[in-house]
Amino acid sequence: MASSGKKRTTMAKLNREARLRERRVEKEARKFERKLAAANPPEFEDAPEFEDADADLADRPRSESEVSQTP
Repeated sequence: MASSGKKRTTMAKLNREARLRERRVEKEARKFERKLAAANPPEFEDAPEFEDADADLADRPRSESEVSQTP
């Protein structure tokens, strides 16, 4: 015979289902953010120009130990 009482869902199952719904919402939000980022790429026109690192080293004053080591 089947039980005549109402089936009950445990709190553990309800908690698992709630977490699953939250993860799905968060995943959908991340997916939407990626779509927005792909549609509107950031512009780097205002970014500073990076100079060659070797040029910086050539212009700096050298210490006495560095001068004596150069050929």
